[in-house]
Amino acid sequence: MSRTEKATFAGGCFWCMVHPFDQEPGIIEVLSGYTGGHTENPTYREVCYGKTGHAEAVQITFDPDIFPYQKLLELYWQQIDPTDRKGQFHDRGDQYRTSIFYHNEEQKRLAEASKEALEKSGRFRKPIVTPIVPAAPFYPAEEVHQNYYRKDPLSYGNYRQNSGRDDFIAKHWGVKKNRKQLQETLTPIQYKVTQKKGTETPFQNEYWDNKKPGIYVDIVSGEPLFSTTDQYDAGCGWPSFTRPISTHRIVTVADNTFGMFRDEVRSKLGDSHLGHVFPEPSVPTGQRYCINSAALRFIPEEDLESEGYGEYKHLFK
Repeated sequence: MSRTEKATFAGGCFWCMVHPFDQEPGIIEVLSGYTGGHTENPTYREVCYGKTGHAEAVQITFDPDIFPYQKLLELYWQQIDPTDRKGQFHDRGDQYRTSIFYHNEEQKRLAEASKEALEKSGRFRKPIVTPIVPAAPFYPAEEVHQNYYRKDPLSYGNYRQNSGRDDFIAKHWGVKKNRKQLQETLTPIQYKVTQKKGTETPFQNEYWDNKKPGIYVDIVSGEPLFSTTDQYDAGCGWPSFTRPISTHRIVTVADNTFGMFRDEVRSKLGDSHLGHVFPEPSVPTGQRYCINSAALRFIPEEDLESEGYGEYKHLFK
Protein backbone atom coordinates (compact mmCIF):
# COMPACT_ATOMS: atom_id res chain seq x y z
CA MET A 1 0.00 0.00 0.00
CA SER A 2 1.37 3.42 -0.95
CA ARG A 3 1.87 5.99 1.77
CA THR A 4 0.43 9.48 1.52
CA GLU A 5 1.26 12.89 2.95
CA LYS A 6 -0.39 16.27 2.95
CA ALA A 7 1.05 19.57 1.74
CA THR A 8 -0.64 22.90 2.36
CA PHE A 9 0.11 26.06 0.39
CA ALA A 10 -1.42 29.53 0.30
CA GLY A 11 -0.87 31.42 -2.93
CA GLY A 12 -3.63 33.96 -3.34
CA CYS A 13 -6.94 32.98 -4.90
CA PHE A 14 -7.34 29.24 -4.38
CA TRP A 15 -9.10 28.88 -7.74
CA CYS A 16 -5.71 29.39 -9.38
CA MET A 17 -3.79 27.04 -7.11
CA VAL A 18 -5.53 23.76 -7.95
CA HIS A 19 -4.84 23.36 -11.67
CA PRO A 20 -1.01 23.49 -11.40
CA PHE A 21 -0.99 20.44 -9.13
CA ASP A 22 -3.97 18.19 -9.69
CA GLN A 23 -2.96 16.52 -12.96
CA GLU A 24 0.57 15.60 -11.89
CA PRO A 25 1.37 11.93 -11.14
CA GLY A 26 1.08 10.93 -7.50
CA ILE A 27 -1.39 13.71 -6.68
CA ILE A 28 -4.43 12.12 -5.06
CA GLU A 29 -6.52 15.17 -4.16
CA VAL A 30 -6.29 18.96 -4.14
CA LEU A 31 -8.76 20.69 -1.85
CA SER A 32 -9.47 24.42 -1.76
CA GLY A 33 -9.99 25.81 1.71
CA TYR A 34 -9.05 28.15 4.51
CA THR A 35 -6.30 27.93 7.11
CA GLY A 36 -4.00 29.95 9.36
CA GLY A 37 -6.69 31.91 11.13
CA HIS A 38 -8.79 31.88 14.31
CA THR A 39 -12.39 31.38 13.15
CA GLU A 40 -13.72 27.81 13.16
CA ASN A 41 -15.50 26.60 10.03
CA PRO A 42 -15.33 29.93 8.23
CA THR A 43 -17.36 30.69 5.11
CA TYR A 44 -16.03 32.12 1.86
CA ARG A 45 -17.76 35.42 2.57
CA GLU A 46 -16.24 35.66 6.04
CA VAL A 47 -12.73 34.97 4.75
CA CYS A 48 -13.16 37.48 1.92
CA TYR A 49 -14.00 40.19 4.44
CA GLY A 50 -10.58 39.59 6.01
CA LYS A 51 -11.80 39.22 9.59
CA THR A 52 -11.03 35.53 10.21
CA GLY A 53 -7.24 35.56 9.99
CA HIS A 54 -7.45 32.74 7.45
CA ALA A 55 -5.77 32.60 4.06
CA GLU A 56 -7.24 30.96 1.00
CA ALA A 57 -5.15 27.83 0.51
CA VAL A 58 -4.96 24.41 -1.08
CA GLN A 59 -4.29 21.15 0.72
CA ILE A 60 -2.72 18.46 -1.43
CA THR A 61 -2.82 14.76 -0.64
CA PHE A 62 0.06 13.13 -2.48
CA ASP A 63 2.22 10.03 -2.71
CA PRO A 64 5.77 11.16 -1.87
CA ASP A 65 7.25 8.05 -3.48
CA ILE A 66 5.89 9.25 -6.82
CA PHE A 67 5.82 13.05 -6.56
CA PRO A 68 8.19 14.17 -3.77
CA TYR A 69 7.51 17.21 -1.59
CA GLN A 70 10.54 18.92 -3.14
CA LYS A 71 8.82 18.79 -6.53
CA LEU A 72 5.67 20.29 -5.01
CA LEU A 73 7.74 23.17 -3.65
CA GLU A 74 9.31 23.80 -7.05
CA LEU A 75 5.88 23.93 -8.63
CA TYR A 76 4.50 26.12 -5.84
CA TRP A 77 7.11 28.86 -6.21
CA GLN A 78 6.29 29.09 -9.92
CA GLN A 79 2.66 30.02 -9.18
CA ILE A 80 3.10 32.99 -6.83
CA ASP A 81 4.74 36.34 -6.23
CA PRO A 82 6.83 35.46 -3.17
CA THR A 83 7.91 39.09 -2.70
CA ASP A 84 4.41 40.44 -1.94
CA ARG A 85 3.29 40.53 1.71
CA LYS A 86 -0.08 42.17 1.10
CA GLY A 87 -1.81 39.83 -1.32
CA GLN A 88 -1.34 38.27 -4.72
CA PHE A 89 -1.69 40.11 -8.01
CA HIS A 90 -4.98 42.03 -8.12
CA ASP A 91 -6.31 40.29 -4.98
CA ARG A 92 -5.29 42.41 -2.00
CA GLY A 93 -5.53 41.63 1.69
CA ASP A 94 -4.08 39.23 4.23
CA GLN A 95 -6.54 36.53 3.18
CA TYR A 96 -4.62 36.35 -0.12
CA ARG A 97 -1.16 36.11 1.45
CA THR A 98 1.34 33.42 0.53
CA SER A 99 2.44 30.80 3.06
CA ILE A 100 3.91 27.33 3.21
CA PHE A 101 2.28 25.33 6.01
CA TYR A 102 4.55 22.41 6.93
CA HIS A 103 3.16 19.17 8.36
CA ASN A 104 6.39 17.72 9.74
CA GLU A 105 9.99 18.67 10.38
CA GLU A 106 11.20 17.23 7.08
CA GLN A 107 8.76 19.41 5.16
CA LYS A 108 9.97 22.40 7.17
CA ARG A 109 13.60 21.61 6.34
CA LEU A 110 12.88 21.18 2.64
CA ALA A 111 10.76 24.34 2.50
CA GLU A 112 13.42 26.45 4.19
CA ALA A 113 16.14 25.09 1.89
CA SER A 114 13.93 25.73 -1.14
CA LYS A 115 13.20 29.29 -0.06
CA GLU A 116 16.90 29.96 0.55
CA ALA A 117 17.79 28.57 -2.89
CA LEU A 118 15.19 30.80 -4.54
CA GLU A 119 16.51 33.83 -2.67
CA LYS A 120 20.06 33.10 -3.81
CA SER A 121 19.03 32.48 -7.41
CA GLY A 122 18.56 36.18 -8.08
CA ARG A 123 15.32 35.50 -9.93
CA PHE A 124 13.59 38.24 -7.93
CA ARG A 125 15.04 41.64 -7.08
CA LYS A 126 12.99 41.97 -3.90
CA PRO A 127 13.35 39.73 -0.83
CA ILE A 128 11.40 36.48 -0.61
CA VAL A 129 8.81 37.09 2.13
CA THR A 130 6.65 33.94 1.97
CA PRO A 131 6.51 32.61 5.55
CA ILE A 132 7.03 28.95 6.45
CA VAL A 133 4.77 28.12 9.38
CA PRO A 134 3.32 25.04 11.11
CA ALA A 135 0.19 23.59 9.57
CA ALA A 136 -3.00 24.69 11.31
CA PRO A 137 -6.55 23.32 11.07
CA PHE A 138 -7.66 23.31 7.44
CA TYR A 139 -11.30 23.97 6.60
CA PRO A 140 -12.42 22.85 3.14
CA ALA A 141 -14.18 25.52 1.14
CA GLU A 142 -17.73 25.25 -0.11
CA GLU A 143 -18.30 22.76 -2.94
CA VAL A 144 -18.77 25.51 -5.53
CA HIS A 145 -15.11 26.46 -5.06
CA GLN A 146 -13.68 22.94 -5.43
CA ASN A 147 -11.98 22.29 -8.79
CA TYR A 148 -13.36 25.58 -10.04
CA TYR A 149 -11.25 25.53 -13.20
CA ARG A 150 -13.12 22.37 -14.24
CA LYS A 151 -16.58 23.50 -13.10
CA ASP A 152 -16.53 26.84 -14.91
CA PRO A 153 -13.53 27.00 -17.27
CA LEU A 154 -14.71 30.19 -19.00
CA SER A 155 -15.10 32.22 -15.80
CA TYR A 156 -11.90 30.74 -14.42
CA GLY A 157 -9.97 31.58 -17.58
CA ASN A 158 -11.23 35.16 -17.65
CA TYR A 159 -10.48 35.66 -13.97
CA ARG A 160 -7.00 34.22 -14.24
CA GLN A 161 -6.13 36.19 -17.37
CA ASN A 162 -7.27 39.47 -15.81
CA SER A 163 -5.61 38.83 -12.45
CA GLY A 164 -2.07 39.44 -13.73
CA ARG A 165 -0.85 36.08 -12.44
CA ASP A 166 0.07 34.57 -15.80
CA ASP A 167 1.88 37.70 -16.96
CA PHE A 168 3.93 37.63 -13.76
CA ILE A 169 4.75 33.93 -14.19
CA ALA A 170 5.80 34.46 -17.80
CA LYS A 171 8.02 37.38 -16.83
CA HIS A 172 9.82 35.65 -13.97
CA TRP A 173 9.74 31.98 -14.97
CA GLY A 174 9.43 32.02 -18.74
CA VAL A 175 12.44 31.32 -20.93
CA LYS A 176 14.37 34.51 -21.67
CA LYS A 177 14.79 34.14 -25.39
CA ASN A 178 18.03 35.03 -27.08
CA ARG A 179 17.30 34.54 -30.77
CA LYS A 180 20.94 34.28 -31.75
CA GLN A 181 21.62 31.69 -29.08
CA LEU A 182 18.53 29.71 -30.02
CA GLN A 183 19.62 29.65 -33.66
CA GLU A 184 22.95 28.23 -32.54
CA THR A 185 21.53 25.57 -30.20
CA LEU A 186 18.49 24.46 -32.22
CA THR A 187 18.53 22.80 -35.61
CA PRO A 188 17.03 24.85 -38.47
CA ILE A 189 13.75 22.90 -38.38
CA GLN A 190 13.55 23.12 -34.56
CA TYR A 191 13.99 26.88 -34.75
CA LYS A 192 11.52 27.24 -37.62
CA VAL A 193 8.84 25.26 -35.80
CA THR A 194 9.22 26.60 -32.25
CA GLN A 195 10.07 30.24 -32.99
CA LYS A 196 8.48 30.85 -36.41
CA LYS A 197 5.34 28.70 -36.04
CA GLY A 198 6.52 26.43 -38.83
CA THR A 199 5.33 22.92 -39.62
CA GLU A 200 7.54 19.94 -40.38
CA THR A 201 6.87 17.41 -43.13
CA PRO A 202 4.40 14.66 -42.19
CA PHE A 203 5.71 11.09 -42.04
CA GLN A 204 9.26 12.48 -42.27
CA ASN A 205 9.83 13.53 -38.68
CA GLU A 206 11.41 11.84 -35.72
CA TYR A 207 8.52 10.76 -33.50
CA TRP A 208 5.43 10.31 -35.67
CA ASP A 209 5.61 6.52 -35.32
CA ASN A 210 7.58 6.23 -32.08
CA LYS A 211 6.80 3.02 -30.18
CA LYS A 212 9.21 3.37 -27.25
CA PRO A 213 7.71 4.35 -23.87
CA GLY A 214 8.70 7.70 -22.44
CA ILE A 215 7.74 11.36 -22.24
CA TYR A 216 8.24 14.35 -24.50
CA VAL A 217 9.54 17.66 -23.15
CA ASP A 218 9.78 21.09 -24.72
CA ILE A 219 12.98 21.26 -26.78
CA VAL A 220 13.60 24.80 -25.48
CA SER A 221 12.49 24.82 -21.83
CA GLY A 222 12.42 21.15 -20.85
CA GLU A 223 8.82 21.34 -19.62
CA PRO A 224 7.22 17.87 -19.50
CA LEU A 225 4.44 18.02 -22.07
CA PHE A 226 3.26 14.67 -23.45
CA SER A 227 3.53 10.95 -22.68
CA THR A 228 3.59 7.97 -25.01
CA THR A 229 0.80 6.54 -22.85
CA ASP A 230 -1.44 9.09 -24.59
CA GLN A 231 0.14 8.85 -28.06
CA TYR A 232 -1.67 7.13 -30.93
CA ASP A 233 -1.49 6.83 -34.69
CA ALA A 234 -3.99 9.30 -36.10
CA GLY A 235 -2.80 8.71 -39.65
CA CYS A 236 -1.73 12.32 -40.10
CA GLY A 237 2.04 11.80 -40.07
CA TRP A 238 2.76 13.81 -36.93
CA PRO A 239 2.89 12.70 -33.29
CA SER A 240 -0.70 12.72 -32.01
CA PHE A 241 -1.85 12.65 -28.41
CA THR A 242 -5.23 12.45 -26.72
CA ARG A 243 -4.09 14.85 -23.99
CA PRO A 244 -1.02 16.54 -22.49
CA ILE A 245 0.52 15.36 -19.24
CA SER A 246 -1.01 18.46 -17.61
CA THR A 247 -3.12 21.07 -19.35
CA HIS A 248 -1.54 23.60 -16.98
CA ARG A 249 1.76 23.30 -18.86
CA ILE A 250 0.35 24.34 -22.23
CA VAL A 251 -1.41 27.38 -23.65
CA THR A 252 -3.94 27.31 -26.49
CA VAL A 253 -4.44 30.28 -28.79
CA ALA A 254 -7.06 30.70 -31.52
CA ASP A 255 -5.38 30.38 -34.94
CA ASN A 256 -7.29 31.38 -38.06
CA THR A 257 -4.36 31.46 -40.47
CA PHE A 258 -4.69 29.92 -43.93
CA GLY A 259 -8.47 30.15 -43.66
CA MET A 260 -8.58 27.43 -41.01
CA PHE A 261 -10.23 27.56 -37.58
CA ARG A 262 -8.11 25.74 -35.00
CA ASP A 263 -6.26 26.24 -31.73
CA GLU A 264 -2.50 26.64 -31.67
CA VAL A 265 -0.72 24.79 -28.83
CA ARG A 266 2.23 26.48 -27.12
CA SER A 267 4.33 25.55 -24.09
CA LYS A 268 3.63 27.76 -21.09
CA LEU A 269 7.14 28.67 -19.94
CA GLY A 270 9.07 28.05 -23.15
CA ASP A 271 6.46 29.86 -25.26
CA SER A 272 7.36 27.43 -28.05
CA HIS A 273 4.98 26.72 -30.88
CA LEU A 274 4.19 23.01 -30.59
CA GLY A 275 1.37 22.34 -33.05
CA HIS A 276 -2.44 22.42 -32.95
CA VAL A 277 -5.32 20.76 -31.16
CA PHE A 278 -8.40 19.59 -33.03
CA PRO A 279 -11.77 18.09 -32.06
CA GLU A 280 -11.57 14.31 -32.39
CA PRO A 281 -14.72 12.39 -31.49
CA SER A 282 -13.04 9.01 -32.01
CA VAL A 283 -10.89 9.27 -28.86
CA PRO A 284 -12.10 9.38 -25.21
CA THR A 285 -10.94 12.95 -24.56
CA GLY A 286 -12.58 14.28 -27.72
CA GLN A 287 -9.34 16.05 -28.69
CA ARG A 288 -6.29 15.33 -30.84
CA TYR A 289 -3.08 17.19 -30.10
CA CYS A 290 -1.14 17.21 -33.37
CA ILE A 291 2.41 18.13 -32.40
CA ASN A 292 5.62 18.72 -34.34
CA SER A 293 8.46 16.33 -33.48
CA ALA A 294 10.89 19.24 -33.88
CA ALA A 295 9.34 20.97 -30.88
CA LEU A 296 10.00 17.98 -28.63
CA ARG A 297 12.81 16.08 -26.95
CA PHE A 298 12.04 12.46 -26.18
CA ILE A 299 13.14 10.97 -22.87
CA PRO A 300 12.87 7.16 -22.77
CA GLU A 301 11.32 5.55 -19.71
CA GLU A 302 14.67 4.14 -18.59
CA ASP A 303 16.27 7.62 -18.59
CA LEU A 304 13.57 9.52 -16.71
CA GLU A 305 15.31 9.34 -13.33
CA SER A 306 18.74 10.37 -14.59
CA GLU A 307 17.24 13.21 -16.64
CA GLY A 308 15.40 14.67 -13.64
CA TYR A 309 11.89 13.49 -14.53
CA GLY A 310 11.68 10.52 -12.17
CA GLU A 311 8.18 11.40 -10.99
CA TYR A 312 6.86 10.40 -14.42
CA LYS A 313 8.07 6.79 -14.18
CA HIS A 314 4.76 6.06 -12.51
CA LEU A 315 2.98 6.64 -15.83
CA PHE A 316 4.43 3.40 -17.16
CA LYS A 317 3.49 1.08 -14.28
